[in-house]
Amino acid sequence: MKNVISNKVLTLFKYSMIVLLISFVYNSCQDNDLEIQQDFPFEVQIMPVPGKIAENETVEIRISLLTPSNFNGTTYNVRYFQYEGAGQLQYYSDPPYLPNDEYPLKQKQFRLYYTSKASESHQFSIWIKDSFGNERRVDFEFDNAS
Repeated sequence: MKNVISNKVLTLFKYSMIVLLISFVYNSCQDNDLEIQQDFPFEVQIMPVPGKIAENETVEIRISLLTPSNFNGTTYNVRYFQYEGAGQLQYYSDPPYLPNDEYPLKQKQFRLYYTSKASESHQFSIWIKDSFGNERRVDFEFDNAS
C-alpha cells in the first residue's frame, strides 16, 4: 500500500513538473517580435590639426570611426561643404571631392587631405553617414598662415 501511494505521488510530481515546464516555455515564447539590432551608432575621432594654413599648403586630417559593435553590413559615406575660403578635400590620392557629393569610405580609419587654394581663412564641415542614416558632423576652421 505504501509503495502504491509513493508511485502515485511520484507520478503526480512528474506530471506537475511537465506542466510547469510547458507553461514556462509557452509564456517565454509569446512575443513573436525578435529584436535584432543592426543599427549601431558611431562616434568620429579626429586627431589634432593645425589652426593655420597657407595658400597651396595641404593639411592631413586623420579620422577614426568608433563603433560599440561591428556589423559587417554597415557602410559609411563622407561629404563636405565649404563655408568660407577656397580649397580641395580628397581621400589619399583620389581626385578631389566635390562639395555636397557623397563618397564611400573603404575603412573606419582613414586620412583626408585639405589643400588651401586661397590666402584667406577657411571653414568647412565634413559629414560622415552610415548605411542606417546615422550622421556625424565635424567642423574645421583654418586661419591664414601668411
